[in-house]
Amino acid sequence: MNINNVSAAFTTEKVAESRDFYVKHFNATVTFDCGWYVNLEFGDPSATLQFMSPQQPEHQLGTSAGLIYNFGVKDVDMEYEKLIAAGLTPIIPLEDHPWGDRGFGIQDPNGITLYIYSEREPSEEFKPYYVD
Repeated sequence: MNINNVSAAFTTEKVAESRDFYVKHFNATVTFDCGWYVNLEFGDPSATLQFMSPQQPEHQLGTSAGLIYNFGVKDVDMEYEKLIAAGLTPIIPLEDHPWGDRGFGIQDPNGITLYIYSEREPSEEFKPYYVD
């Protein structure tokens, strides 16, 4: 299988709130919005997320339990300060991790955990687990 793109769509009743949150705090660009479905694009090269309200019987409302979206950024400390100043509350503290990142977590309007991180040199313990 040759995959051209992978993205995550989350089914929610909070499509507009989700759109507004990611545009405001993550500089997302809205590339499609029909009210019940929104496509958001991030960064360069782009990554996408979609949020949609149920439209068909097979569309079940999503649960945020155990769901984490990871956002790699250049300067995690700057992003932390910016999001805290905007009134968001971290649910994971800003800290260095031996597996090779410095990061923190917040939640979006759906309760999805957003882990924001910058890469760091991993500790000697974790270096053997990296695949070239």
